[in-house]
Amino acid sequence: MLSRRNFLTAAVGVAAASGLAACAKEDDSSSGSDSSSGGGKKITLGFAQVGSESGWRTANTKSVKEAAKDAGYTLKFSDAQQKQENQISAIRSYIAQKVNVIAFSPVVVTGWDAVLKEAKTAKIPVILTDRSIETSDDSLYVSFIGSDFIDEGRRAAKMLEKVLDKAGHKGAVKIAQLEGTTGAAPAIERAKGFKEIMDAEHKDDWKVVVSQTGDFTRAGGKQVMAAFLQSNPDINVLYAHNDDMALGAIQSIEAAGKKPGKDILIVSVDGVKDGFVAMSEGKINGIVECNPLLGPQLMELVKKVNDGETVERRIKTKEGDFLQEQAKEALPTRKY
Repeated sequence: MLSRRNFLTAAVGVAAASGLAACAKEDDSSSGSDSSSGGGKKITLGFAQVGSESGWRTANTKSVKEAAKDAGYTLKFSDAQQKQENQISAIRSYIAQKVNVIAFSPVVVTGWDAVLKEAKTAKIPVILTDRSIETSDDSLYVSFIGSDFIDEGRRAAKMLEKVLDKAGHKGAVKIAQLEGTTGAAPAIERAKGFKEIMDAEHKDDWKVVVSQTGDFTRAGGKQVMAAFLQSNPDINVLYAHNDDMALGAIQSIEAAGKKPGKDILIVSVDGVKDGFVAMSEGKINGIVECNPLLGPQLMELVKKVNDGETVERRIKTKEGDFLQEQAKEALPTRKY
């Protein structure tokens, strides 16, 4: 029989464990079909998602869940609500549960070595999706599936060249930049790629006059753009690191009595359906696509990793670029 003291200690432990699971919004799902590997045992995948900050992320989550179900895997899914500590807790939970494979989209670039060493010690392979990390030991993860964010930044700059030409813009280009979450790979690398082209080819006529994070959210884009327009009313270009921030910024541009897509030319990254709607209305001038439908590729990779096969270190997704005049034609085919 448990003493009162031991009973209370056990109760506190259970409550603490439940609290961690609640923070990460963890849920388990599985399919009725049986994906056999290594003697017919169903593969269990632990997936730690960044959060639900944007339309892109919603589509990415849906793709992962549907693909896991189609593959017949047991999926243990957690939503970190854009907090690294929640993701780390989720990964440790997956290690304790002895899942076959762990995959996650890291909130930020750094700070993962300790928990990934724990996964390696437990002999659980880790796959990065969408976002990369900086680590002292590359063997802590087996592969990365996602976009080349630096190249997306370069493509956004080259797209802006076309947008300026089509608009007949002459004179100085005063750019406002809406950055993604501070410390996140897409925020760092999309800014880097854009600056690379700007410095090499437009040093004399382009200038980023103001730049701040909108945290990849529509509300953040709206709030920060309102502040940009107060401090720099002569902005004539907006470069947004994702569509949701651009869509929020459009609200502030219109509230200031300006016309998005005309008074302020807009280039963004992602290619979600709402972004294409805004393009078809003339409010966004160009979008660099970042494909969120990583689920099927991830499930193929999970099986190879679980079976002990050698896999590619980096797997890129296929993406396109879209200018305003292509929006109406492309909109009906948008899957996300």
